[in-house]
Amino acid sequence: MASRALSFQAAIDQAERRARDSYFDQHVIEDHEAGYLAIDEGDYSPLPSQLIDRIVYTVGGQLLDEH
Repeated sequence: MASRALSFQAAIDQAERRARDSYFDQHVIEDHEAGYLAIDEGDYSPLPSQLIDRIVYTVGGQLLDEH
């Protein structure tokens, strides 16, 4: 159980770091084999429904195109 909690926290940390440098939302998804994974919405267009159903946490992309 502790390893799943560590996996979840590690995925959240990774998603939050990546969101600072991305235009795209970062999602933490539950993976029954790997625990939790952070994915970049920009890697998928559109996001497949089988991933959407597994999202447990989202951080909005923080880069803006304002000049």
